[in-house]
Order: sequence, then structure tokens, then C-alpha cells
Amino acid sequence: MSIGIKVWSDFVCPFCMIAEQPLLEAVRESGLDVEIEWMPFELRPYPTPTLRPEDEYLQTVWPRSVYPLAARHGVEIRLPSVSPQPHTGLAWEGYQFAREHGRGHAYNDRVLRAFFQEDRDIGDIEVLAQLAGEIGLDADAFRQALAERRYRDAHQRALGQAREMGVTAVPTFVIEGQQFAGVQPREMLLRALRHAAGGSAESARPAG
Repeated sequence: MSIGIKVWSDFVCPFCMIAEQPLLEAVRESGLDVEIEWMPFELRPYPTPTLRPEDEYLQTVWPRSVYPLAARHGVEIRLPSVSPQPHTGLAWEGYQFAREHGRGHAYNDRVLRAFFQEDRDIGDIEVLAQLAGEIGLDADAFRQALAERRYRDAHQRALGQAREMGVTAVPTFVIEGQQFAGVQPREMLLRALRHAAGGSAESARPAG
């Protein structure tokens, strides 16, 4: 039995990066055959202005909320200096390319780490193409696909699923119909996986 997980997130959401760690730990510990699908939820779609790291909001929320939560989960993260923060629509179109080529999970992880650990501008098509190449995708084909906006419609359809499911915040997990909002403890996710499986156990694998 394969368990399906959909995770709504955004590449500029630090809590989404933190949430990945307990999810993968729960998948490994469950011993189940799990398929993870990352779903887009643009917090500030273009042309909505994005946040600036030098402004009071991020300077307040990171020390108060982000850094303590990341430390509890053992996640290395820092406030990126990219200002203003990038819109993420193009990065999500890149995810659709990666997913179609069997590298969706790797792409999601690589883009999050590029932004929150390496301070790279993930709104830049050249940066995204470099990241795609690093995970084994054809960087030139990726770049051309994004330049031509070949995956714009697929991305828009994926965004529509958030509205259909009533998703209003990220991260949000849907595990076989059960919905969980916010960073979830490994134990909570593990219980949800085992409940969904009805006690069966197989080998786990993340998938794009």
C-alpha cells in the first residue's frame, strides 16, 4: 500500500524548510511506501510586493520564532539577505519541470537550501538553472522551458488545488485526507502515516 502525502509550501517560507525535516524523519521511521508531492502556495504572488529582510517584521519574527523552531528540529537556516525577497512563481514552474523528469523532491530540497542556507536569489532564472543542473537535470533544457513559460499552466493548475482543498497557510500537509497546518512534530506525522496505512508496513521513498 502506498501512502500519498501532499505538502503545500512556498520557497520563501522558512517554516516550510523546517517542516521538511520531521516529515522525512517520520517517513523513514514509518517503514511505509510513501509518495510525497510538493504543492505550490505562493505567499506573495507577482505583483504583490515581497518582504525585505532589513524591515522590522522579518527582523522580529526570525529571532522570536524561526531560529528557536529550527534549533529544536536541528535545521540549519538563516535569514537570507536577498532584498526584496524573490517572487516564487518561476521557481515553482521549475518544480513542474523537475517533477516531470522525476526529480521533484530533489529540486524542492535544493531550492529551499539555496535560499535559506546559501543566500541565493531563487527568483533568478540563471540561479534556478544552476540548481537544476546540480541535481542532475539538463540545465539548458530547464532554462529554455522557464524562459518560454512552458510550465505556467501546470503551475496554475497546481495552485488551484490549494483553493479546492481549502489550504490557506503553509506548510500544510494532507495525508490521505487528513489535513495538518504548520510545522508538525515527527511523532504526529508518524501517527498519521500509520493510521493511513492501517498498520501495514513497506519500504519508504520520497517522490517528486
